Amino acid sequence: MIEFRYRGREISREDILYIRALIERHPQESRRTLWTKLCEAWQWRQANGALRDMVCRGMLLMLERAGQIELPPVSYVRHNPLANRAKPEPVRIDTTPIQDRLGNLQPLEFELVRRTGKEPLWNSLLEEHHYLGYEQPPGEHLKYLVWGQGRPVACLAWSSAVRHLRSRDRYIGWNAEARRRNLRFIAYNPRFLVLPWVKVQHLASHILGRMALQISADWQRIYGHPIYFLETFVDPQRFRGTCYRAANWVWLGKTTGRGKQSNSYVPNRSIKEVLGYPLVKQFRELLLGPG
Repeated sequence: MIEFRYRGREISREDILYIRALIERHPQESRRTLWTKLCEAWQWRQANGALRDMVCRGMLLMLERAGQIELPPVSYVRHNPLANRAKPEPVRIDTTPIQDRLGNLQPLEFELVRRTGKEPLWNSLLEEHHYLGYEQPPGEHLKYLVWGQGRPVACLAWSSAVRHLRSRDRYIGWNAEARRRNLRFIAYNPRFLVLPWVKVQHLASHILGRMALQISADWQRIYGHPIYFLETFVDPQRFRGTCYRAANWVWLGKTTGRGKQSNSYVPNRSIKEVLGYPLVKQFRELLLGPG
């Protein structure tokens, strides 16, 4: 009999009894050790083989709040380096205008810079030149610097997809269960910046086309699973989304303007247009499948 659900996992009475017994067998262990042991016992892993320890942690905390288990006291408060993250420091680069034909800028180099020496440059460029500034992408994510003529010309970020997005979900045609299983096969584009001194016609749409050809393979190599669909938001008060449309992205609809933390039906932010791009013809069958 199902007692609880957490992030799509059904938790039965037998599961709760198992967790209680695990805690009793290891009375001196930390909370971190307990959720690691539980992940290993249940073989609860991500697609890349890593334990789903943070999801397991959330489940155990939910069960404790519900009065089903009693976790050991917190042994220490871990420092959170993201709580007071300093803004990226400015990086000086050559800002001489680039005004040329796209063909003369070739070949473009797409460099993955997450956890490399180039990541501070990427962070700095977004903070200084993107209207939304720098923000660490959530969940699984990739950061790309695009180089032309030996100079950075653009920055892109891709991250885990938005969990609930009505227009996208309607376009795909999946239900809540299929979305839970397969949301990881969608990547969200939260940032795309062509540097302001780069004036090259068709560059932005060309970059999006190149990204569509390589992002799934990069995701597979780093996270252990492919990507079948891309999505992004465009603020129509600022942009028309011309480069996305030129790269054959599809208009899916609009956001509600409420945000994921809203507890009412009243919009509390600007309404965005939602655009999507299928990476494979059979994207619906793959996103509706068993995962």
